[in-house]
Amino acid sequence: MNLTVNVVEENEKSILNVVGEIDAYTAPKLKETLLPLTRAEGKIIEVNLENVNYMDSTGLGVFISALKSTKESNSKLMLVNLQERVLRIFEITGLDEIMDIKAAIRGGNE
Repeated sequence: MNLTVNVVEENEKSILNVVGEIDAYTAPKLKETLLPLTRAEGKIIEVNLENVNYMDSTGLGVFISALKSTKESNSKLMLVNLQERVLRIFEITGLDEIMDIKAAIRGGNE
C-alpha cells in the first residue's frame, strides 16, 4: 500500500491529510513531510489520519519524533480523526496520554 501526504496551509496551521498505511516502508515519506513543519516556531500541525487504516511501530516513532520537535520549537502537534485500529496503538503504548488526539472515529457498536 502506498502513502499519500498532502499539506494544506491555513494561517498559523499546517494540516497534513494522510492516506494509506504507515509502516516501515512508508514512514520515511511521512517523516520527511512532517518533521520540517514541526520546526517552525509557534506553528500548529494537525495530522488528519481519517484515511489511515494501518500503522505499525515505525509510524509511532515518526509521531514521537514530531512531538519532541514541536516541544523544542514551541509548536503544537494534533492528531485528528483516528480510526479505532490506529487509536488503539496509541492507547496500548500510553502515547494517547501525552499526545493531543482529537476526534477519534470509533467503529463497531459503541
